[in-house]
Amino acid sequence: MKTMDVFTGSLVRLVAPDLEADAKLMAGWNQDSEYQRLLNGDNAGFYTPKQTQTFFEKEIESMHFFMIQRLDDDRKIGMIDLSGFNWQVGNAWVGIGIGEREMWGKGYGTDAMRTLLRYAFSELNLNRVTLDVFEINERAMKSYTKAGFREEGRAPKVLLKAGERYDLIFMGILRSEWEALQFQAA
Repeated sequence: MKTMDVFTGSLVRLVAPDLEADAKLMAGWNQDSEYQRLLNGDNAGFYTPKQTQTFFEKEIESMHFFMIQRLDDDRKIGMIDLSGFNWQVGNAWVGIGIGEREMWGKGYGTDAMRTLLRYAFSELNLNRVTLDVFEINERAMKSYTKAGFREEGRAPKVLLKAGERYDLIFMGILRSEWEALQFQAA
């Protein structure tokens, strides 16, 4: 019987970061104002590769952080992490960013999220995974819904963009919901 690699999806593989090399990639993505707007709601700041590396060296111990690598050419196109763990109740927060613009809308983010959820529920034994997303990021909300997340609440009008206010949407998925999706797919 063949064992499935928990870190490999149908389009991507989640790989450990090479903090020095990948910090250069991530710093480059952070120079893209549209990427920043969708990820953080604003241009949160441009960071050098050294600043990016220093941040992750400090934070890496409290998170499960991966680079998203395409299966067909091993190109790293984004990052995904679990953090904010509450082991007592089995909850964690997920964050994801596809930094390579030409990879947006091609299913890589959805596949990476599904792969991370398999790891979260089958390996880490979590009960719930949560995320937040600004309502202006419609592509991300569609991707999260495809992966099984559902809306759990909203913080109204917290983001101001070009004179308009937007909600912050909280989404989550329970292990039982994820398991039901696995059963349906089988």
